[in-house]
Amino acid sequence: MPPVRLTPALRVLAIPSAHPYSERLRSTSPDASGVVHLDDPAVPGAPAGQWWPPTALDAEWVRRHAGEVDVVHLHFGFDAASPADLSRWVQALREAGIPLVLTLHDLVNPHFTDQSAHLARLDVLVPAADALITLTAGAASEIEQRWGRSAEVLAHPHVAPLELVGAPRPGDLDETRPFVIGIDLKSLRANVVAEPVVRVVSEAVATLPHAELVVDLHRDVLDPAHPRHDRFLLQSLADLDGRGRLRVAVHERRSDAQLWEHLRGLDLAVLPYAFGTHSGWVEACHDLGTTVLAPRTGHWVEQQPMLTFGWRVGEDPDEGQVFSAVQLAFWDRPHWQADAAERAEQQAALAERHEQLYAGLLGRSVTAPAAAVGLHPLPTNGVLEPAAAT
Repeated sequence: MPPVRLTPALRVLAIPSAHPYSERLRSTSPDASGVVHLDDPAVPGAPAGQWWPPTALDAEWVRRHAGEVDVVHLHFGFDAASPADLSRWVQALREAGIPLVLTLHDLVNPHFTDQSAHLARLDVLVPAADALITLTAGAASEIEQRWGRSAEVLAHPHVAPLELVGAPRPGDLDETRPFVIGIDLKSLRANVVAEPVVRVVSEAVATLPHAELVVDLHRDVLDPAHPRHDRFLLQSLADLDGRGRLRVAVHERRSDAQLWEHLRGLDLAVLPYAFGTHSGWVEACHDLGTTVLAPRTGHWVEQQPMLTFGWRVGEDPDEGQVFSAVQLAFWDRPHWQADAAERAEQQAALAERHEQLYAGLLGRSVTAPAAAVGLHPLPTNGVLEPAAAT
């Protein structure tokens, strides 16, 4: 199929622009594309390259720069704006004749325990958007139920670099290495409810021969001034480490290269997410061939094949399901890994579909999109319960 060509070039501002997800939606052959992707406007007083808080998410900015932008595509970064700010912003876009595309990544915000402010912002943005996108059918169903609007489902593109997607994993043929289970707590964002997950998984791992549980933490959570510092959790982890039940790894935030190396060294990655919607971590693990065990508390169970367990609000994870999943992962060694060629094809189709969507909002004529945009049926093989049952 020939590339989409638009004349003159259509100017799209993604918010944010310098974000791995936004960048994955762009043509890998920009010279053959009819879309120009604008850079993030500079943030006053911030270092070069910092996009947050987004300068363009302001009504006055829109009025000053209306002649420089054809379409705005909002992904992330609107948490710093009040619902009133966002109302003024979408009104300014309307007055300027600039269509708004909104990708709903997070119906539930993983950074906040109280969702009221996040939902109030969505109550402004979702009705105002000219086009809605989300990543899974389950999320689209929620959007339809809450706002009465249809969202186009476009699958999450690859996260790891294509040269690592589908590549052999170091150590997989080394029978002397232990089976490594990882729980990455990072900086303990709000949706990470660590203690019950770590406790149950450590008990399950203790029943396995030649297996190791590694719990990763960012160094900043050791500081009592950190907003998510948890003295009880840190003491519990230290006790379990001292008893040989797990190994705690404390480190600074990893670079991308360090993260890929870390994930490729895990046989099973356990997500301790009490709530949320979608997950880039799931996609990275799928790219690199790391099996995922995740709770059925978000629509990430629809993104890729994985093992799952139940976790009701206000209760501990279902211990029996966690034990069964860990045992299955260890003894059966399920392996799901993306194919680099398929991921590249998916990225090209996603870029083409987005270009067609942008052009359609402006009444432009473009070549028909590819038949597929990387969507796949919901996985059921190897999943303890079908995703559709969550």
